[in-house]
Amino acid sequence: MTMPRERARETPCILVADDQPDVVEAIRLLLKGEGIRVVAASSPREVVELVSREKFHAALLDLNYARDTTSGREGLELLEELRAFDRTLPVVVMTAWATIDTAVQAMQRGARDYIEKPWDNDRLLTALRTQLEVARALRERAELAESESGFEGADTESPPMRQVVALARRVAGSDASVLITGEHGTGKEVLARKIHAASRRAEKPFVAINSGGYSEHLVESELFGHVRGAFTDARADRAGAFESANGGALFLDEIGNMPLQQQTKLLRVLQTGELYRVGSSKVSSVDVRVLAATNADLGKEVTAGRFRADLLYRLNTVELRLPPLRARREDILPLADHFLARWSQRMDRSLAFSTDARERLLAYPWPGNVRELEHVVERAAVLATGDVIDGALLGLDGDPQKAPLPEAITLEEAERYLIDRALERAMGNVNDAARELGLSRSALYRRLQRFSPRRS
Repeated sequence: MTMPRERARETPCILVADDQPDVVEAIRLLLKGEGIRVVAASSPREVVELVSREKFHAALLDLNYARDTTSGREGLELLEELRAFDRTLPVVVMTAWATIDTAVQAMQRGARDYIEKPWDNDRLLTALRTQLEVARALRERAELAESESGFEGADTESPPMRQVVALARRVAGSDASVLITGEHGTGKEVLARKIHAASRRAEKPFVAINSGGYSEHLVESELFGHVRGAFTDARADRAGAFESANGGALFLDEIGNMPLQQQTKLLRVLQTGELYRVGSSKVSSVDVRVLAATNADLGKEVTAGRFRADLLYRLNTVELRLPPLRARREDILPLADHFLARWSQRMDRSLAFSTDARERLLAYPWPGNVRELEHVVERAAVLATGDVIDGALLGLDGDPQKAPLPEAITLEEAERYLIDRALERAMGNVNDAARELGLSRSALYRRLQRFSPRRS
């Protein structure tokens, strides 16, 4: 496998959206000492224009904007519009209202964190450093995935997996709907991305959505979008996943958990290529290839009346069934070596498994499949004190979640590792990361401030 070449890190660039010049200048001076470039926008219209033509690493948005009389946009509505342009852009909001209600509304609309005015410099710096670090980690992961796009590097020693890859290669060039089945953690989304990368739609968007991760009301909005006023908190028009994926592919994960009513509407879009945003009577046409995935037996779900038979026929023009890792044991060590090579490059070290570690990797049943293997290798690489990872560090004798920490690692290093992983899984949302770690928001910030000199 060819690893991507190391490149110099970009100078972080933050969009500061505030209509008070003295506030912008104070933030500019504060961030200059951190090596962070600031681009200022004094009106909602200017914010939209800048985001539409430039790439920012994060945005700091004032919710107390004076009303823009030409467009009528204000802080919370502008936040939604920013998210529509780029859902991966970390947005930290500022408010002088200092009300929990306002902060909650901002977080519900996609803000990663909030700052009260007048702000504390350490608190502001910690919030922005955290978001920049999370954004960098997610960007590196996306670049790594892109470097392994298509079916290059998809070689496998396992006969069952070879059959899956061969069939996936054949269907990639068509527009046929594909249903990918298999246990949790077998790599269904990874395979879907490879199919898209090898298709004629590769230059167009690949949009992934968890069909079972939303309420019955929200999944319709996520799929088809909504217009302003369609429901409470619908303060601006918003495109759904189908429109965002127009010309490309839409990956519907956990399709078996989609509510029946939304299954009917999804079927109509697949049959006609037309949709209505929630609250609108205007029809929109889309050209989207659908790749769906599930760990459920959809045949049984149809029999039980929980899944539409006609939707199943529409989705599984071709079915690709991914075998569990325990059924493709020939691939365990090559996959483990592949994941370890990633971390060797990221950490600028030459890591390798000991003989005992390789034996334990082969002997373990891997109930969590490839995803569990990746996490075990990641944790071992981060916690290893030398270049050789021994078997005990893998923690596979019992519960793999209880891997022993090496004696040389400090409590601070272990704590920092756990916080970084929680923030990455929460896409930078401090509230969600704190909840996962069992901490209050303020307690997590105290820890982040303690790590700040090392995180800058």
